[in-house]
Amino acid sequence: MKRTVIVTSALAVVLTFSAAIRAQPPATVAEAHKDIKATLGFVPTFFKAVPDEVLSAAWDEMRTLQLGTETALPNKTKELIGLGVSAQVPCRYCIYAHSQFAKANGATDRELREAVAMAALTRHWSTVLNGMSVDHVTFDKEIAKVFAHLASPKAAPMKEEPITDAASAHRDIERTLGSVPRFFSAMPASALAPAWREMKGLQLSTTTALDGKTKELIGLAVAAQIPCTYCVRFHTAAAKLAGATPTEIEEAVAMAALTRHWSTLLQGAQLDEVRYRREIDQIVKNTSKAKTPKQAAR
Repeated sequence: MKRTVIVTSALAVVLTFSAAIRAQPPATVAEAHKDIKATLGFVPTFFKAVPDEVLSAAWDEMRTLQLGTETALPNKTKELIGLGVSAQVPCRYCIYAHSQFAKANGATDRELREAVAMAALTRHWSTVLNGMSVDHVTFDKEIAKVFAHLASPKAAPMKEEPITDAASAHRDIERTLGSVPRFFSAMPASALAPAWREMKGLQLSTTTALDGKTKELIGLAVAAQIPCTYCVRFHTAAAKLAGATPTEIEEAVAMAALTRHWSTLLQGAQLDEVRYRREIDQIVKNTSKAKTPKQAAR
């Protein structure tokens, strides 16, 4: 049995998904139900929202991508991506499930908040860029210049000043990014300073609970299914700069697609939310085991 081990505090939470390493995927509804039960402990009623003709395929994608332990991205990161996407769909079912699965994989409350805030920040700038019809060619050239600056060796940092108005925001953007991309001009002067402080304090910060790569992959996943071509290009470049591999980028986008897929099924079926939450709690209980840090380190 393959195990994912995450040390949280005094104890470690271990999520075990036996079906994630099956050699052959389930081919029929009966085989899918058997595999779901073996993996989750029972067959949740939300699987009834899936037509029989595609149940085995839908389950196989979930078990290999979201629940799989052989992916490039760790399970905690995948669940945080799912949370960021579902938070801005929005989908209450998915928000609850991804929150609980992320916690079970070791995510802290602060990491959950940051994942949701990254989703919000991506939607914020997507709205600005699309709403103001920023020129795509100019945008691409300007972000290429920004990432070339960020990837280059840094000189001694310049003294920072309080960011209180549009003028001080422009100076700080240039100090941070090497130039001031024209898309910042799409923001009203009265809103630029706080908007920039939020971007700098969350997305560009090195003191957040989430590392830069995880934040950019969340941003990419959200952008991919809005969809926002500006944001997809920006977050893809930023994720690569932060060390993301092509496979990790592909998995982040695939997790966004999987989250939208299940969001559509769950909301369209108008499932009883109380029952759904009880079943998610039961899944976590069935697939979690507590270990001491010493045991978990093995």
